[in-house]
Amino acid sequence: MGIKASGEVCGECGGRTYLIERRGDRAHARVCTCSARCGLCEGRGYAYEVREETFSAKVGPKRYEVLVPCVCQHRAKRMDHFNQVGLPGVVAHSSFENYRAFNEAQDRARNLAMHFAHHYNKGGVNKGFVLSGPVGTGKTHLLAATLKHLVLEVGLEARYVEISLLYATIRRGFQEGKSGGEIIGPLSDVEVLAIDELGKGRGSQFEMETLDELIARRYNAGRTTLFATNYSLEPERKSVRTAAPSGYRTTEDAKNAARDVELLRERVGERIYSRLCEMCSFVELPKETPDQRRMRQELDVRPGPPPGGMRGPGR
Repeated sequence: MGIKASGEVCGECGGRTYLIERRGDRAHARVCTCSARCGLCEGRGYAYEVREETFSAKVGPKRYEVLVPCVCQHRAKRMDHFNQVGLPGVVAHSSFENYRAFNEAQDRARNLAMHFAHHYNKGGVNKGFVLSGPVGTGKTHLLAATLKHLVLEVGLEARYVEISLLYATIRRGFQEGKSGGEIIGPLSDVEVLAIDELGKGRGSQFEMETLDELIARRYNAGRTTLFATNYSLEPERKSVRTAAPSGYRTTEDAKNAARDVELLRERVGERIYSRLCEMCSFVELPKETPDQRRMRQELDVRPGPPPGGMRGPGR
């Protein structure tokens, strides 16, 4: 805990002893000023721990002290792991507490992610989750909040990747003489992996083979994977209603309608979708869920009251 000399909990870190901030395009963890010098080991990095053990039945249990790494060293290791997760800087401050839910489905998504994070079974089997919904509805926010807790509070190693950026990284790797397997290898082995924008891309053979290999490796190893996608989790396509006889429907309207009902299983294929059904719990946010980024922008540009408190003309 970050405790001031007065005994109060630090107002900057809230007692966590670390801060998360945006550094360039990535989220970065650092030690809070309240804990820059550890009060337990005085900066030495090690502290004495009392242990009890029975070496002789005749003598009975004996207590002794051993020198062990201080808790500040464990904290430093966790922060180092967090800085390798690859979370985008834009979600540096995302948490379960500041996630705003506008409907029951968003409440369910937050509760699912929070329960997963707070009840993660280290060394056990943990079912991941897939969050589906329109853009701007907080899916990446919840992925970030989940990974933060797992890495900084539970002590896991985790990674975040946006799928289209992974494809681009592998293509650049080809130019440097690397194989796709070399790049996705670390992602296959990490304890928890979050894949954002699942289904995004051109659907080329290269993309589908890369995604299939990554998910197959994690599926076969029993590793936990989290996903977010803009595509529907419905098991089959719903019929698209056409415009009324008296209405007018443009080609663009038809394209948009078809895109609105595009399914994740069509984007990733039956093999991958079937494995997702076994690996994860599904939560789908309805398409009318508000875009929070757009809502903030509209509030920013909304005109304020006339200067001087003057009222506009009456009706």
